[in-house]
Amino acid sequence: MGEVRVPKDALYAAQTQRAVDNFNISPLTLPKDFIRQIVLIKQNAAETNHELGLLSKNKKQAIVKATNQILDKKLINADNFPIDVFQTGSGTSTNMNVNEVVAHLASSSRVKIHPNDDVNMGQSSNDVIPTAISMMATEQIVKQLTPALESLIKTIKTKGQSLKSVVKTGRTHLMDAMPLSMQQELSGWAYQVELSLKNIKSLVPQISELAQGGTAIGTGINSSAKFRTLFAKNLKSKTGLPYKKSGNAFASIAGQDSSVAVSGALNTFATVLMKISNDLRWMNSGPVSGLGEIRLKAIQPGSSIMPGKVNPVIPEAVAMAAAQVMGNHTAITVGAQAGNFQLNVMLPMIAYNLHQSLELAANSSHQLAETIKNFEVNQEDLEQLLSKNAILATALAPEVGYEKASEIVYKARREERSILDVSIELTNLSKSELEKILDPKKLI
Repeated sequence: MGEVRVPKDALYAAQTQRAVDNFNISPLTLPKDFIRQIVLIKQNAAETNHELGLLSKNKKQAIVKATNQILDKKLINADNFPIDVFQTGSGTSTNMNVNEVVAHLASSSRVKIHPNDDVNMGQSSNDVIPTAISMMATEQIVKQLTPALESLIKTIKTKGQSLKSVVKTGRTHLMDAMPLSMQQELSGWAYQVELSLKNIKSLVPQISELAQGGTAIGTGINSSAKFRTLFAKNLKSKTGLPYKKSGNAFASIAGQDSSVAVSGALNTFATVLMKISNDLRWMNSGPVSGLGEIRLKAIQPGSSIMPGKVNPVIPEAVAMAAAQVMGNHTAITVGAQAGNFQLNVMLPMIAYNLHQSLELAANSSHQLAETIKNFEVNQEDLEQLLSKNAILATALAPEVGYEKASEIVYKARREERSILDVSIELTNLSKSELEKILDPKKLI
């Protein structure tokens, strides 16, 4: 293809430079976590190939030393791995970028390491990139997202337990409904998060299947027949994560079903984050002309022009993150259907968006947990709103009938009187009987 000029101090070589020159679509590069997984693949592949008698000891040691250098000395940055996310759909440019950097660092006067023959031995971009996606997602789910959701669940339940005696007006259609305790309200949030966590964790066995060893199209060409099994076994031992070889290499190279499944679970969780965030915003609204049920912790000024204004900034930020996860799911879904015959050709975009969604979900959970832990209840406002709730007359319906209960509600609203007063006037029940029937704490 002719000569190409590579910066003198670059750790990469010609193929990376061609990709830098060719792909100028965005300022986005693939996540450090994703590059790190590819580096681990190169290290594990070198050890596996040596174990199989295919790579000499000195070359294996040179590659392992180089990959450790990349991981330990924080060389994973945009200077060394500069390729645009929007590149060749297989991610070949990124795979070769890693191969070239490892070969550069591993080569010396004593041993010459070739990026294709040695670093990429028994591999193809077509199985490396899907494997890196699986490894990245598995690690994020196990080490980041699961602990974050568990912490959020614990925080919600602990906060709810502290508020079990607080009774408030329930709302449906944003309108007054029957009362409930704040613990009951928060228990709904906790259960939604629990279901999302259960769903996400159930996908770990699927996303942790590795395409590695399928090479170009799934037949395992130019790779030892034992490589697939041994690679997964060694990686599981090295990382402690539940990796295993794919049940079908053709499917793992051509399809991204597991990524869509994980993204779908994150999309569901994003709706939960959005719901909880918006509930907090409504409950905090005011403080004078809104619901004013709770006070979120003030963490920064809310306006550049209105002094003293404080906004629910964390719930707003989390809601935006949730919207981004939903958008990413659409992109990942479109990307996953691009498995044309034996190869998916939107892998880098899928990797970028899936990593971002997992990261946003974990970080949002931590932020939301802190917000929930620190909010305070406006007890007086809650009780005042509850005392004006005409829907409490629902409890009278079994005693006086639906029509009479409706008459009481409308009269109480029209005359701005309490349900108790109007009920005394329009029913044959005594005040003590009515107080017992209409006691909000007995209606929850």
